[in-house]
Amino acid sequence: MKSSKYLEELRAKSAEELNNQLVDAKKELFNLRFQNATNQLDNTGRIKEVRKNIARIQTVITEKANA
Repeated sequence: MKSSKYLEELRAKSAEELNNQLVDAKKELFNLRFQNATNQLDNTGRIKEVRKNIARIQTVITEKANA
């Protein structure tokens, strides 16, 4: 599955790399929402995908903090 490979990649990264990736994903989500509001977004499913990726990143950050 795609998400399990993505999780393996996330778990292999350091906390700093995860935080940087989280910031990038949040910026991307903001840009997608902005494009959607101005009717410039073609693939609206990308918003859902980015939101789930943000949740996955936050989950891995929490796992590392608790370990």
